Amino acid sequence: MKPAIHPAYGPVVFRDKAADFAFLTRSTATSEKTIEWEDGRTYPVIDVEISSQSHPFYTGTARVLDTAGRVERFQRRYGSKP
Repeated sequence: MKPAIHPAYGPVVFRDKAADFAFLTRSTATSEKTIEWEDGRTYPVIDVEISSQSHPFYTGTARVLDTAGRVERFQRRYGSKP
């Protein structure tokens, strides 16, 4: 890697306030807000609207659309005529 052209890469806490969930990872993203983590150190915190703890796909609350009914309705309207 070339020196002095890459952004700083360091520990950051991402926090999902809706699910009361936070995780510590490394990222180039940063924030002025900080939080004291479980290890006693202070890290920048980035608030996100959705995470794996609140996303419907991961929580199992996702709804499946009735695509079969839509296809049948299309075939009735525009399908081949006898």
